[in-house]
Amino acid sequence: MSFLVAGNWKMHGLSDQLGELVAIAQYARTAAGTNDVLICVPATLIARAVAVSGGYLAIGGEDCAVEAAGAFTGDISAEMLKDAGADAVIVGHSERRRHHHETDAVVAEKAAAAGRAGLAAIICIGETQVQRDAGTALQDCAAQLEASLPADRRLLAGSAIAYEPLWAIGTGRTPNAQDVTEIHRHLRQLLTRLMGKDGDRIRILYGGSITPADVRTILILPEVGGVLVGGASLRAQDFNGIIRAAETVNLANVETEMSVPTPVPAHSRTTP
Repeated sequence: MSFLVAGNWKMHGLSDQLGELVAIAQYARTAAGTNDVLICVPATLIARAVAVSGGYLAIGGEDCAVEAAGAFTGDISAEMLKDAGADAVIVGHSERRRHHHETDAVVAEKAAAAGRAGLAAIICIGETQVQRDAGTALQDCAAQLEASLPADRRLLAGSAIAYEPLWAIGTGRTPNAQDVTEIHRHLRQLLTRLMGKDGDRIRILYGGSITPADVRTILILPEVGGVLVGGASLRAQDFNGIIRAAETVNLANVETEMSVPTPVPAHSRTTP
């Protein structure tokens, strides 16, 4: 499975910032192309971002409303994002949960709205420092994820989960390799239990203070299907370094798989 390298510009980005996006698109055009690249920008930039990306990276929104249309002044529906050219949308980001008091149920409704509009959803979940210190991170993240999934699992086609330890976002701190591996494996087991083989195809991203210097150590861990990058996605030099690292890891994985001899099926083996 290829990695998803996704960026979240948050409430940053005016017209002059599109130059960074052009540089990212140009690098993505020349990269090996074994991974998927997505930048989620403010809604005001989506149409222009699509125009300057040249089709070399996907463009997404940063949030969407539950409703498709109606008297909801200031809200932006998933259908509007799709109409502007978006391919995906982030839902349930910790900042939306904290500052806008969004519950798991609201996140699940937004993920469903995204799926109905033909957008892939990146569903964010993660534990607090208090939960981590209490030793309940695994259970809390799994419960949050299950409650944040739409009831109609078919709406999750092409979607991803982003695990973001809240205490690591914007702090420069990261969990150790064992912590990340445990969480990602636990989430994978949950997805497989809830969705069968479809759950195996959903990529689980890691988010939280990702930089070009540390991304490779994250991507080589089991069940890490990519990264959701914050501040570093605003600078082409940094984000291109992350794309480059992901390509290196993925190409190394492909070469390893190709070097492993294919087992001979039992029915075709010669009996001595």
